[in-house]
Order: sequence, then C-alpha cells, then structure tokens
Amino acid sequence: MAPATSHGAVVHTQSHRRSTRNSGFEKRTGNVNLVSAGNMYPIRQKFGLVCSSSLQGSSVVEPVQLPSNSSSDHTPKKSSESSLILIRHGESLWNEKNLFTGCVDVPLTAKGVEEAIEAGKRICNIPIDVIFTSSLIRAQMTAMLAMMQHRRKKVPIIVHNESEQAHMWSQFYSEETRKQSIPVITAWQLNERMYGELQGLNKQETADRFGNEQVHEWRRSYDIPPPNGESLEMCAERAVAYFQEQVVPQLTAGKHVMIAAHGNSLRSIIMHLDKLTSQEVISLELSTGIPMLYIFKEGKFIRRGSPVGPSEASVYAYTRKLALYRQKLDSMVK
Repeated sequence: MAPATSHGAVVHTQSHRRSTRNSGFEKRTGNVNLVSAGNMYPIRQKFGLVCSSSLQGSSVVEPVQLPSNSSSDHTPKKSSESSLILIRHGESLWNEKNLFTGCVDVPLTAKGVEEAIEAGKRICNIPIDVIFTSSLIRAQMTAMLAMMQHRRKKVPIIVHNESEQAHMWSQFYSEETRKQSIPVITAWQLNERMYGELQGLNKQETADRFGNEQVHEWRRSYDIPPPNGESLEMCAERAVAYFQEQVVPQLTAGKHVMIAAHGNSLRSIIMHLDKLTSQEVISLELSTGIPMLYIFKEGKFIRRGSPVGPSEASVYAYTRKLALYRQKLDSMVK
C-alpha cells in the first residue's frame, strides 16, 4: 500500500502477551498516576479514515465502538459528549541531539517550548477538565505550557498520590480555588517506549555501527524490542490498558480530557482507537506539538481532525456542543 498523509489514526492492539521482565519498569498497581499528527501512513479505507493535507480540512473517521469494561461503574449517557485531545510533547534536548531518549527524563528545548505554546493556542477553545501526562518532564512541560494559553485560565495542578504524606501535603481547602484548577495526573504507563541499551546513543552512529536495517528493525518493528528494551507491542500493552482503565471512565463521566505524552505511547493509543493493524502502526508518525481531537459520544470515539494551521479556527470540525462552548468563552471575555 502506498504511503498517505492524514491527521489522525488509531489501532486495535493485538492481545499478545509478552514478558515485560526486560522492560525496565517496576510493576505497580492501584496508583492513579498518569499521552501531532504528522504523516499517517498506510491506513485502511474500510475504517473510513480520510487522508488529507489541507490546512482548512478536517479528517473524520467513522465511530469505533469501545469494548465494554465490566469493572467500570460508569455507563455512557446518550446525551453526553466529551473531548479527548492527544498531544505529543514538544522537541526535547535529546531530540535536538538526535539521541535515543526513551525513558530518560530530559526537558524541552526552546523550540519545544514554542511548540507546546503553539499547541495550547490551537486548543484554547476546547474544554479540558482533567489532564493525563507521562511521568517524564518533557510531557509535563508540554501540558503546562499548553494550558497557559487556554481561555478559561484554569491552573493545572499535578496530583500527588505517590504516598499518603504527599497526598495530604498537597491538599487545598478552597472550593472556589478548586473550580479554577485542573488536575494533572501523571503515570509511568504513558511513558515513552523504553529503548534499553540504545538510550543515550546517537541514532546515526548506532546505524553506522549495527547497520541501518538492524536499527530500523529495533525502531520500527511492532514486536521486536531493542536490546533489553521494549517493543512497541509491549509499550502498547501498558499504555492501552491504562487508557481503558483510567481515561475512558473520565470520558464516560462527561469529563473533557487532554493527554500529553510521547510518540510511541500515543501511537499505541491511536492504534487502539482507530483499529490499525501492527503493520499500519509501524508507519504511523506523530509530529511534536500538534494536537489531535476526538469526540467521545455514546461509548464511541469520533476523530474530528488535527489542526496544522496557525490557529484552530476553521480547522476543527466543531460539534454543536463545542461551538456552544466557544460562544460561552467569547461571552466571558467581553
């Protein structure tokens, strides 16, 4: 299939069970810790994905029915409509140096800061009630910088549940302040794919040493991990499971959600949402700092496009509810 360009995508994660003993992650349960679209490559027309590079157009995909979660107490409300925004972090210092970054915690470059600010301008009229990020600073910086551009001017506050003392010490006791705040939930499950022994190596030098074909296999195959690292399949297992267990209940309850994370954790979530195959997802590229918008309604996800112009105006395919929300924002600032 010839490559194509699109502004959104999602994939069905295959239910393979792989060992995570070399993933470098400590297995933890019970913690509520909390991921733009550039070129979207082979995508099946049977799922209704529209490929377009127009700055004034919107890519829209047919709704994908989510599997029911028997462990959830929430049931979708027919009248409810929630927004889901996905943003890959801005350029990091190791992106700039062409190094394998993975789970090494490095901050944004000056360009990355600008990308995060620009992303915030593009979503400034989209409602956001809760933010999920990875545990890595580049994703958290992106979320914070983006929210500083939002017209509601709510303050993003990182939720600390890592210990009872951290939870107690981070409490505040003003209901008015709470209404003007947005919780930010961090989770290692949304971290970038762990690149094992490649982390910190220069990508070109690594290709010169091991060969382009070998490095391409480590970087782009679905189920082959780099030495002592994670494959995309392994990354998808943790990221999609977290999305289903923690994010979907928020959307079902009518909350508007933003996820600021990484190329591979977001590719995994997109693979799940748009039901891409393992072959399609390895060709899926996400640009830094470009938001993607989905509408969650009646248990289904509908992709509304990805803004690539200088602002969000005329780019998003607004729903009636989003249009009303924007009108409300306009009235608030007059």
